[in-house]
Amino acid sequence: MSSHENITVYPEQAQKNAEFIKERKESGKQLRVQRTTKQARITHGTVAISCILLAISGLFVFVPPLTKAVGPDVVFVMRMVHRVVGLIFCLVPIISLIMAPKGALHILKKNLVKWDHDDVMWMKLFLPYLFTCKWLHMPDASETKSGQRVSDGMIILVAILMGVTGLVLTANVVGIITLGITSHAVWLFLHDLGFFAICVLGMAHILLGGGIIGPYRGMHRVMFGDGSLSEGEAMYHWAHWVRKLHKEGSDELYWADAKTTKRIED
Repeated sequence: MSSHENITVYPEQAQKNAEFIKERKESGKQLRVQRTTKQARITHGTVAISCILLAISGLFVFVPPLTKAVGPDVVFVMRMVHRVVGLIFCLVPIISLIMAPKGALHILKKNLVKWDHDDVMWMKLFLPYLFTCKWLHMPDASETKSGQRVSDGMIILVAILMGVTGLVLTANVVGIITLGITSHAVWLFLHDLGFFAICVLGMAHILLGGGIIGPYRGMHRVMFGDGSLSEGEAMYHWAHWVRKLHKEGSDELYWADAKTTKRIED
């Protein structure tokens, strides 16, 4: 069903809704949705910090004017940082995948689901929404919005490109392989291309995921907090998914103290 169909709310129902909300507030409890696991947050945080450090150190390694400006000693340190952090950037997702293959498979499945009408409408309305988010309500979304699937897929592909090209260039420097002048230039170009792509995608990711835009305020808690959101916040962004959790009686829904957001044990 499309989220844009007209829905009639009768006065009796509106009164019941108001009473329900009042009762919920007075109870001091809040229904919350656990969006991410601790392992997912650690993996995401490690990769995110690594990505920022790689971008900064990479500028001093690969941009000649900056290399000349800081001198050989700083460049040497930056080069070592770039290699060590690059290794972390590559290994952490692989280790996380090995530790939780079901979680990795779930991420893959939810990003490859067939698009429905709401998914298509979400993509069509996304750019206008960025500038009119106070007045425009987006279509209901499943566990991952269509825009999320596109951006996440692109970020993963670019991250793989950066990892592979970085490993090849490092292997060439340390003598494990030998690249010719042309092949080295091609690998370096691909690495630079990935750098620009990850910067653009990363800034968009931070803009939304970091909660900078109004309706996304508080979204940083999903990856840099306890991984939970209030039911209302989750409904705003992934209504189809939250309804599914209710229908299934999922333990990803739980009661918490409204002020501290700490889980209330049964």
